[in-house]
Amino acid sequence: MTDMENMRRIFVTGGAGFIGSAFVRLLLEEFPSCEVVNFDALTYAGNLDNLKEIQDGRHRFVRGDICDPAAVLAALEEGTDCLVNFAAESHVDRSIHSAAEFVRTNVLGTQVLLDAARAKGVGRFVQVSTDEVMGSLPERDDAFFKESSPFEPNSPYSASKAAAEHLCRAARHTHGTDVVLTRCGNNYGPRQFPEKFLPLMLSNAMRDLPIPVYGDGRNVRDWIFVEDHCRAILAVMSKGRAGEVYNIGARNERRNIEVAESVLDALGKPRTLLQFVKDRPGHDRRYAIDPAKVETELDWRPRETWESGLQKTIRWYQENAEWVERARSGAYRDYYQKQYGQEVGAG
Repeated sequence: MTDMENMRRIFVTGGAGFIGSAFVRLLLEEFPSCEVVNFDALTYAGNLDNLKEIQDGRHRFVRGDICDPAAVLAALEEGTDCLVNFAAESHVDRSIHSAAEFVRTNVLGTQVLLDAARAKGVGRFVQVSTDEVMGSLPERDDAFFKESSPFEPNSPYSASKAAAEHLCRAARHTHGTDVVLTRCGNNYGPRQFPEKFLPLMLSNAMRDLPIPVYGDGRNVRDWIFVEDHCRAILAVMSKGRAGEVYNIGARNERRNIEVAESVLDALGKPRTLLQFVKDRPGHDRRYAIDPAKVETELDWRPRETWESGLQKTIRWYQENAEWVERARSGAYRDYYQKQYGQEVGAG
């Protein structure tokens, strides 16, 4: 167990993404003595627009690929107190179409980071994983994912994240690396890439476009406001026990159709916008997290209810239509080229 007061240098991978950028902002706000190196490859979901509001000399952005050992070692300072790995290919639909980049980033990339952390004497390694490594639950109110639940990944994405967890466990067992792992469900909140379920619904509903819902819409997901998730990761980072896994959830399971209806109702839009579409292959039926361990051991609780978090999210998307359009069109990439003289994706 460590202490946040002693953590001054934090290396965050994937810190230009939705959850990673929220975590970086929270770190800088909550801990005025910390310095953050933000390492991101800026693939399709890595968005420098997410970092524009951070005007803080304690934050340094480095563009780099976690699969490139030389780039990681060059950016990672000796004696960094903690490395938090958000960097991942994470869109299930994309993994179904093409799995190779998921294996590369989520498996090889994690091993590169573990090796670099050991080489540079990093104090703690936090692996941000997903509840999807545990597969699909039966449709019973008494069935929940626990830290001890067996791995049963059902998509290339979740299989790659399960493999990454195995590598973290091996690093702990073989090399004594101070690794802690977190698993969380569906996040929602500001700055989520527009192709994801909830922001896609929001942007379509605001433009009176159909809202696509897979299958019968009765798949259950466990939803958490992004800042609540990030506060839980902070708690795990600073107080979690080495080698342990912590499931993070807000006790907020909802069917996809209920989420869609909540969005339409909050926006005052008709439910006739709902459009049921063919289910995706291997679609897990139900996720639900038992967060008792993180609640009791680390005294963490979510601050937002589903209703309050959804209102905050809707308000942000309504007030940031330009961000949505830039993300949809890829225009945020122009900003990178202007700032750094390279196109995103250029070597």
